[in-house]
Amino acid sequence: MATVRGRRPPTWPAAGGFAAGLLLAAALLAAAAAAAPGRDTGLALPPGFVADVYVSGRGFDSSGERRVPGIPAMGTLGLDGTGTLYLARTGARFRSGEVEDLWPLYRIPPGGADLTAETESNFLYGPPLPNPQVGTVTRDGTVWITTYDRDRQLGALYRVVNGRPTLFAGGRPDPGAPPVLRHPEGVAVDAAGRVYVTDREQDAVLRFTPTGALLSPPYARMRRVRMLAFDPSGLLWLGGDGTAETPFGPGMGEIWRVGPDGAAHPALTGPLPAGMAVGPGGILFVAQRRTGQLFAVTPEGDRIEFGSARSGSFVRGLAFAPDTPETRRTGVAGDLFVIVAPRTMWLVNDVVRISGPFEAWLRDPAPPTP
Repeated sequence: MATVRGRRPPTWPAAGGFAAGLLLAAALLAAAAAAAPGRDTGLALPPGFVADVYVSGRGFDSSGERRVPGIPAMGTLGLDGTGTLYLARTGARFRSGEVEDLWPLYRIPPGGADLTAETESNFLYGPPLPNPQVGTVTRDGTVWITTYDRDRQLGALYRVVNGRPTLFAGGRPDPGAPPVLRHPEGVAVDAAGRVYVTDREQDAVLRFTPTGALLSPPYARMRRVRMLAFDPSGLLWLGGDGTAETPFGPGMGEIWRVGPDGAAHPALTGPLPAGMAVGPGGILFVAQRRTGQLFAVTPEGDRIEFGSARSGSFVRGLAFAPDTPETRRTGVAGDLFVIVAPRTMWLVNDVVRISGPFEAWLRDPAPPTP
C-alpha cells in the first residue's frame, strides 16, 4: 500500500479541488497495487466479489517476533462524499485500567495507505479524544465523534470539521443536573438535520435538534443499544448488546427496527452486532465480531449470509462509500469497508475494501465461497 511522506497538509482535497485529489488517489492506488500484490484479506465472499487490503501498516505489532501487519486497533469508521476514510483508534471502552486514555482519529485519502511509526502522524486528524468512536460521517465531510469517560460516567458528542472538534451535546453538565450523555456510541442524522445518538448506559436513543438541543422524551428505548443506521425510506435500524456484557463475549445480541412514529420492533435476535451500515438497495449489512460473520438483514428480519473471516480473524466496524461523482471517479462508490483483526493479535487491524455487485447479489443471494 502507499505511504504518504512529508508533512500532512491541513486538509485533503475535497470536491472543489478534485483534480488534485484524483492525481493523489491515482498515485496512491498505483503504489498500493505494487506494494502488496495478492495479499490475502482473510475473508470468504460470494462469487463476483473482490476484496483487497485497503489500509494496513508495519511496525505496530508489539508481540516481537510475529510482526503481524496492520494499523493500531480501530473499532469504527466512516467515509465522506469524496471517498476519504475516517477511523477512530479504539479506547477499549469495555475494559478498565490503564487502557482508558486519549486516542487519535485518522484520515485516509482515497486510495488507501500503509502506515508506519514514522508516517503515522501524516494521517492524524484533529486532537486526540477520550475513547473516541466514529458515530457517522456525512457526505460534506462532517465527522460525528462520541467520547466516553468511564470514571465520571460522562459522554460527549463532537462535530469535527477540518480537524476541529466542537462540542455538540453532552459533556460536563451544569451543577446539580444529570449528564445528558453517559455512554454514547452510534450517531445518525436524518434528512431534516436532527441528530440521533445511542446511549448504552441509558438504554435509549436520544434525539437532538440541528443546533444541539435535546428533544424529550427519548426517541426509542432498547436494552444496551450501541449502534444505529437510517435506510433510504427513513426506517431506523438499532443494534445492541442485549444480554451480552461485551461485544466479544457470550450472550444474545439484538437488532431492532424503528418506524417514523418511534415504535421499536425486534427484527433479529442472536447476532451480537459489532458494526452496521445500510448499503446499496437500502439493505442493512452487519458485522458480527465474535463469529467473524458478515450478513445482510431485510426489513422483514431475514438474515442473508454474505461473508466470513477465515483463519481465526474477526470483523469489527463496517461502512459503505457513498455513491457520488467523486467516489465514482476514484472507483470506490458503493464499496464496503470492513475492519478485520487477527484473533490472536487484535491490537493491529486491516481495513479491507469489498467490491462487487451488491444489488444483484441481494436479488439472488449466493453463499460465500469457502
